[in-house]
Amino acid sequence: MDNFLALNTTDRQKMLEFVSKSSVEELFEQIPQKARMASLDLPEALSEMQTQKHIKNLAKGNNSDYTYFIGAGVYNKFIPAAVGQIAQRYEFLTAYTPYQPEISQGTLQIMYEFQSIICRLTGMDISNASVYDGATAAAEAVIMAKRISKKNKVLISDTINPEYIKVIQTYAWANDVELEMFKDIPENLSEYAGVVVQNPNFYGEITELNSIEDTLLIVITDVSSLGLLKTPAEYGADIVVGDIQPLGIPMSFGGPHAGFIACKEKFMRQLPGRLAGQTLDKDGNIAYTLTIQTREQHIKREKATSNICSNQALIALCATVYMSLLGEKGFKQASWLSAKNAHTLAQMLKNKGIKVLSENFYNEFLIEVEYADKLLDRLKENNIIGGLKIDEKTILVCATEMNTQEEMNLYVECASK
Repeated sequence: MDNFLALNTTDRQKMLEFVSKSSVEELFEQIPQKARMASLDLPEALSEMQTQKHIKNLAKGNNSDYTYFIGAGVYNKFIPAAVGQIAQRYEFLTAYTPYQPEISQGTLQIMYEFQSIICRLTGMDISNASVYDGATAAAEAVIMAKRISKKNKVLISDTINPEYIKVIQTYAWANDVELEMFKDIPENLSEYAGVVVQNPNFYGEITELNSIEDTLLIVITDVSSLGLLKTPAEYGADIVVGDIQPLGIPMSFGGPHAGFIACKEKFMRQLPGRLAGQTLDKDGNIAYTLTIQTREQHIKREKATSNICSNQALIALCATVYMSLLGEKGFKQASWLSAKNAHTLAQMLKNKGIKVLSENFYNEFLIEVEYADKLLDRLKENNIIGGLKIDEKTILVCATEMNTQEEMNLYVECASK
């Protein structure tokens, strides 16, 4: 048990001597004093029983009994009870992230089925087994485009999720990629590695996109919209990314999420993350394996496509179970109900004199009001999270299949006061 004991004074001194330091203060002397934390103002320690009571009292402050009309990347979707029950089985819940090809066949099969579902939804040839979230998927796709094209300039639409833009900027800075924001795609694209668009965009608007030449088209998609809208492959996407939170993953105060990257087959070996494949074993039975691994732990470092060290296996499992339970018909129905409720709510607001700024949208739209904060506060007083404030007069509103007519009536009543 020695490895699990805290360091004592002798241990610390040996470590300091090893790095030629006489004290902890000398070890950290290069850190400016203004950047150091003062002594922690902590209360007296509590017993385990006292701590449990304290945490329960804190938890009472969380009010999750709201009606949600907010989206902007995290959506309140119906989740069949079986999703959580299956995902919490110990075979899945206690398994560590799969590193080796000889991982359990069940986990590998789930990864393979997840990839198949993503390909079916997006129309692309191949998908990875998931990445951390939609934002990192978008950023990885930008770096992927640089590797494929050998160019270091990328065009980014100014209507994609602002959080995605921040993550892309961080990746781009670290990989010497020059980013340019745009409103309209320029005609000459020969100097760019790729063009990044979001469809529907962050403000819910559906964009009519066509195949582009001389560069790669990277599309960020809302997977829940693909029950109604064209697949990105149909309008010429080369790489498609997104977040799978709408596929059976609860909002959970913002996480965890999982993302995906799908692409044309010719770009397969530039795809970050893991790819599970189906084959036959020596007895002729179906078997699964990690077909491609693009991380430096598994291959030559200079050939690694990314340092992403995991896939979101448990979240991808939830999405796979969700899609299996709904089936094609149920998935399309959920997409249709989301769009129907959003358009119904938009029309109801218009009828009450509220200006709706969006026309061609899926399930999110912009409204213009006199004071955004006042309306959102009034809605919250009625246990409604009314949308995302864009500016002082603009709110991004979302509806899903979870919103009832009564809830929409209350929303309109509050908005028209």
